[in-house]
Amino acid sequence: MKIYTKTGDKGQTSLVGGVRVSKCCERLESYGTVDELNSYVGLLITYCTNEHDVGFLTEVQRNLFVVGSYLATDTSQTELRATSVVTDAMIANVEKEIDAINAKLPPIKLFVLPGGCRGASVCHVCRTVCRRAERRILALAECGVDVDSHVVAYVNRLSDFFFILARKLNVEAEHEEIIWERRK
Repeated sequence: MKIYTKTGDKGQTSLVGGVRVSKCCERLESYGTVDELNSYVGLLITYCTNEHDVGFLTEVQRNLFVVGSYLATDTSQTELRATSVVTDAMIANVEKEIDAINAKLPPIKLFVLPGGCRGASVCHVCRTVCRRAERRILALAECGVDVDSHVVAYVNRLSDFFFILARKLNVEAEHEEIIWERRK
């Protein structure tokens, strides 16, 4: 299989189903940002030593492929229907993970600055890229594209998960969280 096709040299690419679109359209911005997030999750995994965390993050990567595939299918322009679907169970699984981690953490009293140990710092990068992906998906919806509410909910929960995982990794590394304080 050839890696380069030269079909995108003029600023267009194909969606699932073959529809050609600009590489800077909202649809590509949305699933491109999801792809970027997936790459950062891969980086985050390299900082995790807990097998459960690695397994959960690997499942997140698989789910992000589902989200990306869904976003890359313009069902209004092709007979193909999105074969990848975000489910209630996927959202519930993230919520369950958030609750399990959060139950073991000290209560949060103030805003926490992004950072800490390296793994936690990468979690915060994942969190902010995830929030951007959510904004790009919402921008796609504002352009008139019918976006399944499960997709938005999943990405929204995922950003909360990265915040909680960052806190957990800091606790495990015995790295104090940096609390934001207003300077006078």
